[in-house]
Amino acid sequence: MKFESGLHPSVCIDAVFESLPAPQAIQQVADCGLKAFEFWGWWDRDLEAIAAARDQHDMTISACCTRFISLVDPTLRDDYLAGLEASIAAAQRLQCKTLISQVGDLIPGVDREDQFRSLVDGLTQAAPMLEAAGITLVIEPLNELVDHPGYYLIRSDEAFAAVDQVGSDRVKVVFDIYHQQISEGNVIANIAKNIDKIGHFHAAGNPGRHELTRGELHYPSIFAAIADAGFDGFVGLEYWPQDDPATGLRQIADWF
Repeated sequence: MKFESGLHPSVCIDAVFESLPAPQAIQQVADCGLKAFEFWGWWDRDLEAIAAARDQHDMTISACCTRFISLVDPTLRDDYLAGLEASIAAAQRLQCKTLISQVGDLIPGVDREDQFRSLVDGLTQAAPMLEAAGITLVIEPLNELVDHPGYYLIRSDEAFAAVDQVGSDRVKVVFDIYHQQISEGNVIANIAKNIDKIGHFHAAGNPGRHELTRGELHYPSIFAAIADAGFDGFVGLEYWPQDDPATGLRQIADWF
């Protein structure tokens, strides 16, 4: 299946090519005919080597992560904002327009409402920094049943509610289709009615978090629905391949 859309594939090199140094992983992505990649932490990487490989293959860095500091704990707010400031500087060096932010683990004994308010307050303080830099921060709901027990933000509706309260075009959600299939299901409807609040997607097969062609999620239909909703951005292929990585990526590239 092929479809015309503003949805563009991006390969998470830390997952699909986790055993390779970044420049070799980027080479592999380029060899598969894909033009964008992403990775997790920037602070322990050779950013010059990553930028050089990007330029060599005429590619785009679609996203990387901000520092992993809790947003639901207000006592860590200054640390979070300092980490964000450094992450914005790194993203600007890399010509990367999207930063992915996890929000931290649930704090036992603290009202969930208070933790939600801390999340909103932290994002509200972050918004002017992001607006000035022209960079979008996307918060990530994860699943607690399989991969991230104890994490605070599980469902997309709570993430969208936080984004609504912040009210900045530079604060959105990364909708991880794999995680939300586990956490809530109904992914196409939830995506379509909230497409304006989504800044990035992640995708993997479920169960197992392997190739998109494995499991219960029919990705051609999901991607077509995202295209129909008018999304213009990237879907990060964030999975651990069971078969040859290049074969799986070339198959997905043929969808676009």
